[in-house]
Amino acid sequence: MGGKAKKSGQRRSSRSSVSATTQAVVDPSRNSSVGFTGSMKEPANAVGKTVTPAAGPVEEPGEPPKMAAAFDLKYISLVVLTFQNAILILSVRYTRTLGGKMYVSTTAVVAAEVSKVVACVCILTYQRGNFVRFLSLVREQVLQNWTDTLKLSVPALLYTLQNNLQYVAVSNLDAATFQVTYQLKILTTAIVSVIMLGKVLTRVQWVSLIILFVGVCMVQLQLQDPKAHTDHLAATVAPTTAAPATHSKHQNPIIGLIAVVVSAFSSAIAGVYFEKILKGSASVSVWMRNIQLGVYSTVIGLIGMFAYDGEAVMKHGFFYGYTNWVWFVIFMQAFGGLLVAVVVKYADNILKGFATSMAIVVSTVASLYLFPDFHLSMMFMAGAMLVMTAVYLYGKFDYKKPPAALPTVHERSGTS
Repeated sequence: MGGKAKKSGQRRSSRSSVSATTQAVVDPSRNSSVGFTGSMKEPANAVGKTVTPAAGPVEEPGEPPKMAAAFDLKYISLVVLTFQNAILILSVRYTRTLGGKMYVSTTAVVAAEVSKVVACVCILTYQRGNFVRFLSLVREQVLQNWTDTLKLSVPALLYTLQNNLQYVAVSNLDAATFQVTYQLKILTTAIVSVIMLGKVLTRVQWVSLIILFVGVCMVQLQLQDPKAHTDHLAATVAPTTAAPATHSKHQNPIIGLIAVVVSAFSSAIAGVYFEKILKGSASVSVWMRNIQLGVYSTVIGLIGMFAYDGEAVMKHGFFYGYTNWVWFVIFMQAFGGLLVAVVVKYADNILKGFATSMAIVVSTVASLYLFPDFHLSMMFMAGAMLVMTAVYLYGKFDYKKPPAALPTVHERSGTS
């Protein structure tokens, strides 16, 4: 009986030891040096037995870190935005030069906003599993949190102000002056980013922004070549509100310049404010933010449509002059709106400005092959070189935070 009791005790001890070891390995929170040795109770003079605490979850060798994935998404979205803008500029120009019935540009703006909202609804419905869960998300993040939703009215109103001021500026300035002064948005965006977001730019980056401003102005002045097509103005300036430039016989340059400057600052404030909202609310997705902004923009766009083109829309209908190419432009505008939100979320508005500037260069080069009446000048070549130089300098001399100072011996020990 004594032998059986002894063996039974040994089995219980063994099971207890194995159980303790397993528990220490499974529960990483128990892998401190004290808790681990206490549960193992290894004899101090054990020879050849090395106890190694179980490590936490080990990252797979091929698994990319989250920061690297965000870095890739940042530059991929910038490249895609560049080509999307270039294609949009060319498409808008092509639709405005076609013969036949001409569509009303304000209806295209509204159609693009509605398309963007519908696309985001489909994306969120797919992510949530069904439409009922999507509606539950809308109730939670939009209706119940209405104060947060109200914030999106600010960039929507500012974008509307910007678009309207562009028409005022074009009507009161000659095309060359408008093209140059409108590029002030490159510098105003940087200034507003520093003020509102606390962004730090190096001296070289400020210089690169000035170089970019000069380069884009030179590229835009290429459009004033008498051999170049004049309708390219509307496509390059504001694809989302593209319309043939109107020239008034009674122009007021002072009003035109004020309109350009206010438009540049309203564009910068709207973009940076939207960036601050996107980056400051991780709980609300980019797609929900696009729905919120899209609803405001649709309402404001409808008001603008009836204010500017209400008579034409009532007479001919909303879809008057729509062709397959017009629908393609609307699709590209909607896609661009979604893409801009992704770029602003993972990059910033200044880099977005570089992408759109490169798009102007790309679309102008493409115009040489797509439109026989379009010719490049030496001014364009010089401007394009400046734009590419600015892109290189801005990325090469990015601001890097100084490394944090290592704690001293006294700070590590907690003594003074």
